Amino acid sequence: MEKSNIVLIGMPGSGKSTVGIILAKQITKRFMDSDILIQNIAGKSLQSIVDNEGHMALRDVEEKVLLSIRCENHVIATGGSAAYSEPAMLHLKNNGTLVFLQTSLEELKARIHNYETRGLAKRPEQSFQDLFDERESLYRKYADITVESSQLTQDQVCDEIAAKINI
Repeated sequence: MEKSNIVLIGMPGSGKSTVGIILAKQITKRFMDSDILIQNIAGKSLQSIVDNEGHMALRDVEEKVLLSIRCENHVIATGGSAAYSEPAMLHLKNNGTLVFLQTSLEELKARIHNYETRGLAKRPEQSFQDLFDERESLYRKYADITVESSQLTQDQVCDEIAAKINI
């Protein structure tokens, strides 16, 4: 069976949402952003979940939302912490090609200015460097394709993904 979804994984700031929208338009697929789904289902922002219930509550909600996704012909942008859930990653892999948007720590730091208030599923004391180190191996573990996106424009990232998937 050909996998019809393209699932973008990677760090916050790697461009999953923006690249996802552009890619979906470019290859005529629908677009879904799991962070928006989480906020709609929870009725509050990701940061509000982290502030009021803790980062593990956000991960739990995220896993449930990801496991509930049943669609075809979509580009799906996942939250940066999606890779913590093996069941969710394997579920998305069933009908999707997982694309890791790999971005250097330096580039991510240049792109993200709201690290403390962005609604990240991280331990309160966890630095961005620690988060990066912890997640990088998870993204590699689940990725079918990796695109090094640090020095590319969003359009170039889309072209690279399309070329690697042969679309």
